[in-house]
Amino acid sequence: MHLCNQIFVAARNSRLSRAQVKEVRQELQMIHPNRVFVPTWIRTTGDDRLDLSLRFLSKIDFFTKEVDQLVLSGICRVGIHSAKDLPDPLEQGLKIVAITKGVDARDVLVLPPHQTIDTLPKKARIATSTLRREKAIKNLRDDLICVDIRGVIEARLAYLYRGEIEGLVMAEAALIRLHLTHLNRFFLSTEVAALQGKLAVVARQDDQEMLQVFSAINTFQELDLINSYL
Repeated sequence: MHLCNQIFVAARNSRLSRAQVKEVRQELQMIHPNRVFVPTWIRTTGDDRLDLSLRFLSKIDFFTKEVDQLVLSGICRVGIHSAKDLPDPLEQGLKIVAITKGVDARDVLVLPPHQTIDTLPKKARIATSTLRREKAIKNLRDDLICVDIRGVIEARLAYLYRGEIEGLVMAEAALIRLHLTHLNRFFLSTEVAALQGKLAVVARQDDQEMLQVFSAINTFQELDLINSYL
């Protein structure tokens, strides 16, 4: 493979992030079959600071900073993020070059096998890290107690398996990408985070090659508007 066909990619080091990078790569290779990803996996502040709640954090670079620094430094050509994790504003010197078509954007409540919303015990503990999702849970049953649990998908599910919580709210997109749609879950009919389920590819503002390459998988017509807004 010719070196010029390689794209050095930065992303978080988690099973979900690796699945997201694979998804972007597969989409890109349908149009540019000779392009090969060379990934660098990295831990971010959001991965390490599990003591911090997401409930009151604004759109900061909690999950993106270290990835984006690899792009800005020139070590990697692009960074791949969950689009909903993009900071506002975007790191100076970067530009979004693609927002993917994504997968199901809905939120779900994952429950133990054979459990339902109605059969949950009174004051059951439901794990969620955002006020938006907490409101959705309270709208279902106001006796349910929302608790803050952070970590990768596998770690959060482990709390449920051990019986330390009775339910867990997460994005259906994560379950799809991790092949976990067999889990017992209830779809929440509520507003979801902006761009949830979609993936974002960021590059340096002056990297016209990456802009041209990834425009092939961009599905967001208002991409310039997003860049000017962020």
